[in-house]
Amino acid sequence: MLELAILGFLAEGPLPGHELRRKVSQLIGYTRPVSDGSLYPAINRLAKAGLLDRQPDSRAGAARFVLSLTEAGHADMLERLRTPADHEITDFTRFFTLLAFLSQLPDVSEQHAVLRRRLAFLETPASFFHDGGKPLRAEEVDDPYRRGVLLTARAVSRTERAWLREVLGEEPSEDAPASPGRSTGPFEPTGAGEATEPTAPAEPTARTTTGDPS
Repeated sequence: MLELAILGFLAEGPLPGHELRRKVSQLIGYTRPVSDGSLYPAINRLAKAGLLDRQPDSRAGAARFVLSLTEAGHADMLERLRTPADHEITDFTRFFTLLAFLSQLPDVSEQHAVLRRRLAFLETPASFFHDGGKPLRAEEVDDPYRRGVLLTARAVSRTERAWLREVLGEEPSEDAPASPGRSTGPFEPTGAGEATEPTAPAEPTARTTTGDPS
């Protein structure tokens, strides 16, 4: 999702390299710092592919560049937003990055199609802990810390699903809170859906939320 973040910010206007680095770090750096060793090779790949243009910045001195999105780069960014891979829907940090630029899609129906994929994922039964194959609810777990994991994941999932339904114009489910709002962070779970409790992030650089028990 690093490349999407680069393309997304440049779609908002040309930026010098250091400013782009700051914006990308603020968006995704809370889970894993964005190093020069990852950012600049990504910029070079995109430039080589003709997706962004790099021009010397005369105001900033030697070795300083202003980056801008090309027409091909804009088209590529829209396609990434329109057809994200499954893991970009299920992994929270990846989805968070996708969500940050989703309004760039000019067609609201395409935006909503992406949100419906996330909602479907969150409503698929899953849990962190099982007993003989049976997913456990927080109320069925004795360990207070494991119970905390499940209760936190449940609250996060319900909040996100309520917000998604509001944006999509759908009726809230019985388990959804009255007032939607999103408050997830780097510590939320990963997994494959909702059932009893949500699951936790699968990748080192991302976090995923799943559904919750009712």
